Amino acid sequence: MTPDEIEALFTRPDGSYAFARWGRPIAPVVFGVEDETLRVVKGAIEAVVALAGHRMAETDPELGANLMIFFFREWDELAGVPDLDRLIPDLAALLERLKAAEAQQYRAFRFDEQGAIRAGFVFLRMGGPLSEMPAETLALTQAVQMIVMWGEGAFAETSPLAILPQTGATVLRPEIGGVIAAAYDRAMPPAADDASHALRLYARLQAAPDRQGA
Repeated sequence: MTPDEIEALFTRPDGSYAFARWGRPIAPVVFGVEDETLRVVKGAIEAVVALAGHRMAETDPELGANLMIFFFREWDELAGVPDLDRLIPDLAALLERLKAAEAQQYRAFRFDEQGAIRAGFVFLRMGGPLSEMPAETLALTQAVQMIVMWGEGAFAETSPLAILPQTGATVLRPEIGGVIAAAYDRAMPPAADDASHALRLYARLQAAPDRQGA
């Protein structure tokens, strides 16, 4: 990937640069799925976390679970989730906007004093294209999108995943896996708002051309 392509992954619609990675072990909880799908989702998260060189945990000492993933049919269902309005500010207004836009997914992050991710919330309305997607593909896509804070248009035109022609298996594109691994390099900051961060990611990719996807 070129420096400009890496920069585009973390560029907001207003042109500003914004990056953040997790600053604590990830303790996920998944709502609204059966046990089989739960194993697929957690397996995908574990694979991407391992690729990043980060850590998982059974619980977060402050929050219990710090990554919450909700599967549901209609946005209105979230209004009945106990205490969710304490975690997501202006939840009622947000749900109205998402319904009006016929949105299928929404992600929100909370950050610590260093700007690193301390909590993440993933909401997936299972209708239309999402409901037709294989569970493994959906799970891996969501794991990639939660491991760092990407720009809103990062994967608007190109999926972070690819299909191996030999086996038909769905895998993480190697260049995206490389960016994730580079972002979690110990020498890199947990958060950045200057595009020079993309140049540093590029330098690490050049130094490790054999990085592999999950």
